[in-house]
Amino acid sequence: MSYGSSVSLDVPFSEAVARVRAALAGQGFGVLTEIDVTATLKAKLGEQIEDYVILGACNPPLAHRALAAARSIGLLPLCNVVVRATPAGTIVEALDPQIMATLTGRPELKPVADEAARRLATALASLKEDGEE
Repeated sequence: MSYGSSVSLDVPFSEAVARVRAALAGQGFGVLTEIDVTATLKAKLGEQIEDYVILGACNPPLAHRALAAARSIGLLPLCNVVVRATPAGTIVEALDPQIMATLTGRPELKPVADEAARRLATALASLKEDGEE
């Protein structure tokens, strides 16, 4: 089962994070949370992993519609985006918003998930178009 989509970028991690933020903003998303997984695992466990960040993205109109349909929807990470370094560049992964409609069994969430999925797909596609080497 696939639960997200991804693109590979031939750019350094820090540049990829900046480009992801801009691409999300271009689709009406803001980043509400940023989890630096690399720093957290190093500080809490002494473990070293590649550069890895989770961006908790939010599009306020979509969030409002989802909350109106199901108040408990805030339990699900609807629009999380992961940016992680690899030896070949950087991978950007976005959670498939359709999972919220499927997991909850609430058909009224499907239109919200459809729009969120379209916007996230557009944001990911723009990463490949914006100066990709």
